[in-house]
Amino acid sequence: MEFTAPIERHPTRTLPVVIDELADRFESAPALSSKRTTLSYRALAADTHRYSRWALAQGLIKGDVVCLLMPNCPEYMAIWLGFTRVGITVALINTHLTAEGLAHSINSVAPRIIIVSSALIRALHGARDRIEGNVRCWALEPTDHDLPSLEPEIAKLPGERLADADFQAPWLEDRALYIYTSGTTGLSKAANVSHFRIMQWSHWFAGLMDTGPSDRMYNCLPLYHGIGGIVATGATLIGGGAVVLRERFAAHDFWPDVAQERCTIFQYIGELCRYLVNSPTHADEIRHCLRLCCGNGLKADIWDRFKTRFCIPEILEYYAATEGTFSLYNCEGRPGAIGRIPAYLAHRIPVALIAFDFENDVPARNESGLCVRCGPNEVGEAIGEIIDASGRARSRFEGYADSRASQKKILRDVFHPGDAWYRSGDLMRQDEQGFFYFVDRVGDTYRWKGENIATTEVSTVVTAAPAVTEAVTYGVQVPSADGRVGMCAIVVNADFDLGAFRSYVADRLPEYARPRFIRIVPGIELTGTLRLKKRTLMLEGYDPGKIFDALYFDDQHVQAYVRLDAALYERICSGRLLL
Repeated sequence: MEFTAPIERHPTRTLPVVIDELADRFESAPALSSKRTTLSYRALAADTHRYSRWALAQGLIKGDVVCLLMPNCPEYMAIWLGFTRVGITVALINTHLTAEGLAHSINSVAPRIIIVSSALIRALHGARDRIEGNVRCWALEPTDHDLPSLEPEIAKLPGERLADADFQAPWLEDRALYIYTSGTTGLSKAANVSHFRIMQWSHWFAGLMDTGPSDRMYNCLPLYHGIGGIVATGATLIGGGAVVLRERFAAHDFWPDVAQERCTIFQYIGELCRYLVNSPTHADEIRHCLRLCCGNGLKADIWDRFKTRFCIPEILEYYAATEGTFSLYNCEGRPGAIGRIPAYLAHRIPVALIAFDFENDVPARNESGLCVRCGPNEVGEAIGEIIDASGRARSRFEGYADSRASQKKILRDVFHPGDAWYRSGDLMRQDEQGFFYFVDRVGDTYRWKGENIATTEVSTVVTAAPAVTEAVTYGVQVPSADGRVGMCAIVVNADFDLGAFRSYVADRLPEYARPRFIRIVPGIELTGTLRLKKRTLMLEGYDPGKIFDALYFDDQHVQAYVRLDAALYERICSGRLLL
């Protein structure tokens, strides 16, 4: 609270400004490091000014949008810091997207420029004919493709600080980033992230983790997400520490890498911890310097095993959503809990759990038309009150680029006429001591491999596949795995071919969103209100002993859908088959 309290008193002090201040304090100390390069605080600040100058020279003005399609690297943060310094909004594009999904993410924010790394140019070219408007594309590095290269242009520019007269500085309430989230329905949505939210997240977590110059954060989470791109990076930099960036997580390299890099903090999602617990022992797993692991999704069934086996002194579990109005923090280390709200903070973080009508997929209402608060250990949807009063910027709902999508996330007339609350789309329960526990997603979204997956997005692709006439997508639980994995019930005609279907889906969906289970059904039943009976299908799962429809499993080892029989089902349930 000491870290965050002064933020609103300085309306033009944004994170790029703070980076300049940090450069004066820490100068040649490492700020961002990868296997290929390291940026000191001084070099990071200088690069941000070069990118600011380049943006202004391109004729970009405050409010314009630039899309960034790049893997994790030190320059990633330098680019968006430089652009946002002069009021430009940067859209952080998911690097797993292709074709329609990639084009949708780009079109939804109407950018003037796209910056792409050489490794992702092919993916961008695959979506070019679907991108709307006159959008200029720049490759970061020199390539053999026809795109102009940005790096040589940047190298020509001075790294000195811009004069105040050179640009119109953004204010805290101005939008800085678009960060994409699946939300609860439809294709990915671009969530508005203001300069205030960036400052709030960075400083709040810097205080929670007590980051300092001796800290080294191990960050293998994607920089296009708020956790990896702002929480892990911003909180570490605020304290003067270094962020060790990796493009992806690799269980067999993790402990040697953490030990060699002398990392003191690890930013996790629960699935990474589960992978580590299920991996063979390694000598370096207890030779590390970690003092803290911070993240979300660490389930109770592996919490103690992870902490004990790897000698982790402290775990800081929390809950947050990119577009959400509230966060929860488990500072007490209660296994499985995502946090609680101390009494002295209840007025600052108004959160409630409300009863949910699963049959109609909406919050339940009483006779008066108002929502019903859950009692202790009752499962309900988590909501946060939206307060737009002056001085309460932390409780504002900034919404999405699509205003209609924003309105769908607001629940009105909740506890009294006229109030408004943000819908998290997450089911939780709260025990008698006030600890919250995550239960599941509601509606049309499930979570797999750290990603929220919109079932309607998957179903749109699946129903467009040759010989598929109907489809419904849902997530199913798999033993020894976090979240839910995708399953589709489909209706097909005589021309259906499993191999062609798999290729079609693989070309149009990122790996984590592709259905791993297929159930071929004669028809898809509707409820009395003409809704698909998705919940019934979810509960039936994929047990071939109970389901008489044809079942198939996408076996990654043979790169094909194979018939799901009793023996394969037993392997999946035993956890011996890695999904």
